Amino acid sequence: MSPWPLWAVLAPGEPARLESRVLAIAMPDWDEEDGEELPFEVIPGSGRYHAIVGTDPIDIGAEMQIAEALSLECDEPVYSIERANDPWTVMSWRNGALEVLEVGPDGLAKSLGCSLPGRNESSERAARKPLRTVALIEGVQAKEAHRALEEDHGEPLSSGRYRLKDTPRGLLLSGGTGGMNFAHITLSERFPHATVYGVTASPTLDVFSATVIKGGEGIEEFSQPPQEFPPFPVTSKIKGESSPERILAALGIPAEWFRNQ
Repeated sequence: MSPWPLWAVLAPGEPARLESRVLAIAMPDWDEEDGEELPFEVIPGSGRYHAIVGTDPIDIGAEMQIAEALSLECDEPVYSIERANDPWTVMSWRNGALEVLEVGPDGLAKSLGCSLPGRNESSERAARKPLRTVALIEGVQAKEAHRALEEDHGEPLSSGRYRLKDTPRGLLLSGGTGGMNFAHITLSERFPHATVYGVTASPTLDVFSATVIKGGEGIEEFSQPPQEFPPFPVTSKIKGESSPERILAALGIPAEWFRNQ
């Protein structure tokens, strides 16, 4: 497995049971007899917590599904880490409910007696392709979104915290100084009438997914390359288009937003 995990879950329990549960939760069709490599690794910790890590960009999002399910099976919190974006997103899960944490993933892992691969961060981060998320939110304006996000944060947003732009097609939203941190999902929950298109892609668009969200829930998703374990129903088209470039054009999202933010 590559030394750089793009996602991780920190969970209590026995490593062998965690491996079995992860397969059952997120990858029920995996079959060792088919000669497939296990798409994740369980790294035993020094205490009750252990790290479950994956390196495939098309599996990003699996960490939330896994952490949510495992948190329903134990009394202690379960943590999910998504390291593909900058900054990394760290969440705590209790009884299926999530909370975004403002902590570093390596520090959290160390405090739980776990270690994450890829300690040489500067060289690894320079070599990998960062995935960025941009959303089109139909039926919501920038002022409304800004106010709702401030209420969610519980304090005024710092300058440049998010990038918001009203367009004829709707509101464009991306992470600014603090990353996206699922702000588009928060707005989808706050404005259930709005249709949200969340797009996560690499700078060259060779890794690309677009998810349609209503009321905070994923309705359908287009991915290229196709995900082996899609978290939502798969669609072959978004806004009638079936290629990343044309989907972005239909949504009015500039491709440059995935290159320089």
